[in-house]
Amino acid sequence: MLEFVSKLFKSDAGLRHTVDAVNALEPEIQKLTLSELQGESDKLKGEIRAITDWETQKESLNHMVPRAFALVREAAKRTLGQRHFDVQVMGGAALHEGKIVEMRTGEGKTLVGTLPTYLNALAGRGVHVVTVNEYLAKRDAVWMGQVYHALGLKIACLVHDGAFMYDPQYSGLPIEASAKAGNIPDQPLREGGLIDKERDTTGSFAVQSEYLRPISRGEAYRADITYGTNHEFGFDYLRDNLAYARSQQVQREPHFAIIDEVDSILIDEARTPLIISAPDRASSDAYKTFARAVARLEKDQHYTVEEKLRRVDITDEGIDQIEKMLSVKNIYAPENLRLVHYLQESLRAKELYLKDRDYVVKNPSTGGGQGPEIIIVDQFTGRLMLGRRYSGGLHQAIEAKEGVFVREESRTYASISIQNYFRLYRKLAGMTGTAETSAEEFDKVYKLEVVTIPTNKPMVRADASDLVYKTRKGKYDAIVAEIKERHAKGQPVLIGTVSIEKNEELSRALSNGGLKHEVLNAK
Repeated sequence: MLEFVSKLFKSDAGLRHTVDAVNALEPEIQKLTLSELQGESDKLKGEIRAITDWETQKESLNHMVPRAFALVREAAKRTLGQRHFDVQVMGGAALHEGKIVEMRTGEGKTLVGTLPTYLNALAGRGVHVVTVNEYLAKRDAVWMGQVYHALGLKIACLVHDGAFMYDPQYSGLPIEASAKAGNIPDQPLREGGLIDKERDTTGSFAVQSEYLRPISRGEAYRADITYGTNHEFGFDYLRDNLAYARSQQVQREPHFAIIDEVDSILIDEARTPLIISAPDRASSDAYKTFARAVARLEKDQHYTVEEKLRRVDITDEGIDQIEKMLSVKNIYAPENLRLVHYLQESLRAKELYLKDRDYVVKNPSTGGGQGPEIIIVDQFTGRLMLGRRYSGGLHQAIEAKEGVFVREESRTYASISIQNYFRLYRKLAGMTGTAETSAEEFDKVYKLEVVTIPTNKPMVRADASDLVYKTRKGKYDAIVAEIKERHAKGQPVLIGTVSIEKNEELSRALSNGGLKHEVLNAK
């Protein structure tokens, strides 16, 4: 315990020392013009890239912390109109040291990330900033991209089936539209132009796509800084491992990653497998046959379900029933092993994977194909995972259950868990508003220390204790009563649920209570 407290105070003292060093340089850096800022950045970049050995480079980067952070702070002031607070500099220093930083919601973690991202990008080995969704990858590449660009670095972002480079000289607008936006033809999105001013105002929530130039995947990874989701980085790693030649690979050696909402990605999704598969055999009518058969089986009588272990086991009575329905003498005979696989996946599809919770049935946006299809819902974000399919025949079993077209089974060619992928990085850091509760797991699994950064101003938000109800109806009645009380005071209310199913249940309760509301979910 004493060792832990000692480490805590030592860490805090070190971070405050960094803040003092950065503040001491501010008067000098403030006098530089924008071009001189980039010149200073180029000097640091040239100095660090002249060193080829990583250990020596790492030592040099540590010495550069105060000057590099001071440059980023000034560049952010000039481009974003935002100056890093001292506590944000502390957070940046902790991230550079390869730690997990806990900062309260609203304390500016996105801006904090620019400090260690810039510093480590100077080494030229590539820095990956991992976001929880594609929207944030694009938003942050454009919003924070102007800071890095002012310091002479290249910024890219990855999206599903594509990639973009941050480029102020590029415009997705025709010249006429660009001129109407208050820009001059050769500098359509110049600093101070109307689109740039709009970005500075709306950058925290809107993506100014005019700044994003389409590029190849390989070019995105060759940029100094690359934004993307954990899935995009992970799947590119798998695809690279399936490539026949080095020229077909896009990634460089995993060097440094900063993960936003790190507890969600490294703890909640840690064991989620990323799988690359390809069609293996034609879809089988057997899935439709077994979907009809298991629909007639009774839970607890013909099979048992273990929700916690995600298992469904058929009973002896269930086996007899299935053999009778299929006119099969012994379903476990060697020649019928394939039928056991169909049965197992059909039972899992029936009991463990539920419509509007784990997946939705939806017509593809392209308008082609064979009608409605099964689209997986991300259990952590509630977003649709377009193009993703369950493996091992489970997706086909769900398709048969829902009565949609059953597509080919797939064969797995490459797979890695989120946890194992991020352990490949030479250096790892992360940010979140809730890290302390997972501090022990971060330490045991990833050898990452958690540092809590104080708020810039005293905390005024009241964090109430959880309320537990005996019944779902009692909980919904209490929610309706609470919302009515808030509405009477003119307060808007945002409600989060764990699934689409619960989302719709609560919506019905609100409607029954006479409360007007909007529903937002993956459907």
